[in-house]
Amino acid sequence: MAVEMRPTQALRLLHDFAQVLVADREPDLSMRQLAVLLIIYLEPPPHTVRGLAAKLRVTKPVITRALDSMGKLALVSRKRDAIDRRNVVIQRTVKGALYVEKLGDLVVAKARGLPW
Repeated sequence: MAVEMRPTQALRLLHDFAQVLVADREPDLSMRQLAVLLIIYLEPPPHTVRGLAAKLRVTKPVITRALDSMGKLALVSRKRDAIDRRNVVIQRTVKGALYVEKLGDLVVAKARGLPW
């Protein structure tokens, strides 16, 4: 189902979404961290540092820093690939899944509140 939206409405939705996230007592994620998190939870696994870096067109250290921050929040975890020990596989966590679900609920709530 496509949603028709004017650019100003889209920006208002992004504004309202960001404002709630900043005002929430939860730790803030950067836009880059949020992008990484959503790839991990919305696209089928497996996810690797190398794959995420290629998808976002950034370096592996950029992804590693984002994963470090999200790992401290228990939103993701990392595990060495048993077959190729050079690869690190990014894993979803229950806390991360609940966080992403909350984000989705927030977007829906804010979209419903837009003047159409």
